[in-house]
Amino acid sequence: MKNKIFIITGASGIAAETMKLAVQQGAKVFFCGRNEARCQELKELLLELGGEADYLVGDLTDPELAVRLVKACKEKHGRIDGLYNVAGISGRRFGDGPIHECTEEGWATTMSNNVTTQYRLCREVVNVMLAQEVDENGLRGTILNMSSILGMSPEPKFFSTIAYAAAKGAIISMSQSMASKYAADKIRVNAICPGLALTRMSARASENEEIVNFMAEKQPLVGGVMDAVDVAKTSVFLLSQESKVITGEVLKVDGGWSVS
Repeated sequence: MKNKIFIITGASGIAAETMKLAVQQGAKVFFCGRNEARCQELKELLLELGGEADYLVGDLTDPELAVRLVKACKEKHGRIDGLYNVAGISGRRFGDGPIHECTEEGWATTMSNNVTTQYRLCREVVNVMLAQEVDENGLRGTILNMSSILGMSPEPKFFSTIAYAAAKGAIISMSQSMASKYAADKIRVNAICPGLALTRMSARASENEEIVNFMAEKQPLVGGVMDAVDVAKTSVFLLSQESKVITGEVLKVDGGWSVS
């Protein structure tokens, strides 16, 4: 990943852990987040690790943020080697839930924050990648989209959220369609499907004793909730030249969720 330029959305959890690993391998990152203090804290940490990092503060549901983020990265570095769409939300507080309970706001807000935000960044980044020269590996770029194990392996007792599941399933379909379209252009596109990992978004579940006990059986490889860094390690593999011949893949990183 040395000297490769990556846009990564989010400033905590899996995004932050991925950036830490990436800069330690020589990558340069440009990220975004909603909280100025959290973004600045992460930037300082990445600099302490010997990396190079910049950020923009904003809400990805604003259509202009994707445009500004990609433009700023391109102007600073001259190219974009990779995009990792991590940022997203749980829509429960907005009304997401089982379909007979899901509200209009819950559906619209969850879909907007999880699918539309990724679509916009993919659109902007692909336009840059198509216009740039291939790198030393013969590639124009790599895109990794964050889905979820709930997009392919439902769990009705604790995680019945129809809009979230639909959004994460849509990300899988979008990623595979993109992979098919742009493989000939030397652009790779993959999706990653984590199980329950310890992040700010998963705090509700991670702090619920009944869910934690349930996860000991649901994710038997880790005996509970996964560490975000475990997902980050796989993310770095999918973003790096180590996976340069992999595209259209939907990789489960779920501690055994889908087979338990």
